[in-house]
Amino acid sequence: MKNDPLECQQSEQRIGVFECEVHLKFHLIEEKHALADRDALLEQLIDAFICGTDDYLEPVQVRAQVKEVAEINASPKMRRQLIRLRNMDE
Repeated sequence: MKNDPLECQQSEQRIGVFECEVHLKFHLIEEKHALADRDALLEQLIDAFICGTDDYLEPVQVRAQVKEVAEINASPKMRRQLIRLRNMDE
């Protein structure tokens, strides 16, 4: 059984490579020593923001931009993953 070329094109269009930029600015009440490790800090800040506003977190500014980019701009690892995902749909 052959795949319809139009069907294959539609399948490929459902998955793409996107460049995402997120700007979050908020006030947070936290222990000072918890903010020393940058990787842990980023994870902690994202977790706090996901949990939502409460007495310890006050959003000041939230902005997100997403744009589709050419697949060639993705790393080889991401392109391989994209091919795997597309092949799963077949």
